[in-house]
Order: sequence, then structure tokens, then C-alpha cells
Amino acid sequence: MNEQQTGATAPQDRPGFSRRYDVQGLDAIDVAVLDTFPQLRDDDTTRYPGEPMEITIRTDEFSPVCPWSGLPDFGELVIRYLPRDTCVELKSLKYYLTSYRFVGIYHEHATKRVLGDLVRLLDPLSMHVTCDYGMRGGIRTVVTVNYVAPDHTPATRTS
Repeated sequence: MNEQQTGATAPQDRPGFSRRYDVQGLDAIDVAVLDTFPQLRDDDTTRYPGEPMEITIRTDEFSPVCPWSGLPDFGELVIRYLPRDTCVELKSLKYYLTSYRFVGIYHEHATKRVLGDLVRLLDPLSMHVTCDYGMRGGIRTVVTVNYVAPDHTPATRTS
């Protein structure tokens, strides 16, 4: 069947048709929503022996949008860090990550932006952020960015 037989109009011939969805700018990323809590409670006089604890946070709900098309880019985001004094509060992190939902940003920039915002918030000893984005056009993108505090020497694993 063709257009005459169905009475349909080809999408590109419709008034107002666009193959690009509107996107928000970087100012829509809600950094102010991020919150922290102390690594140890204020009344905790016990210090744990050994190396600092490593925290790993995973979500498969990270979805900024392509700055060219406005289509969503779904990715699994993994944040791994050694806290210095504070930890990120998870509900606030969820709101922060959700604020990327309509932001047009490249995969590489989004991953680096998450790292930068969290490093400024937490001042961790080290942090690694990886985002494994879903396939698009047969291409899979995995972006990893790292931070090590200038005053921190990472321990060498022997096992």
C-alpha cells in the first residue's frame, strides 16, 4: 500500500515533523540535590582496622539523551570509591542521576561529569566511574574515568 491507498502522510511531509527531540542543557543537572553522611557515626569511637572500605554503587537506570537526536542513551553506571570522611546518600544520588533524564550530553562527558561532581562533593581518596552504554547502531560504548587524591597512595594488592 502507498500513501494514496492509506490516506497517510509520510512523516517527513507532516507539518512540524522533526527527527530530533528537544533536550535540556547541562544546567538541568541537579548537583544541589546531592547529600552526604559521615563515614562513621559521630558517637562511634571504634575505628575499624585495616584498609579503608570500598563502596560500589550500581544502577542500570542511568539515561541521559543523545545531544544530536534527543533519543535516550541507556547505561549501567558503576561508581566505586574509597571515602575519606563522607559517603554519598543514595536517595539524593538517585535524584541527581534522574536529573540527567532529558539532558543532551555525550557518553564520555556524562561519565566524566558524574565523576567530577562526586569528587567535589565527597573529596574521596579515590573514585572510579564506569558507564556501559547500550548498543546503538551496532556500537557499544564503555567509558571509565578515574580519580586519585593527590595525598593518597593506592595500596598494591598482593593476591
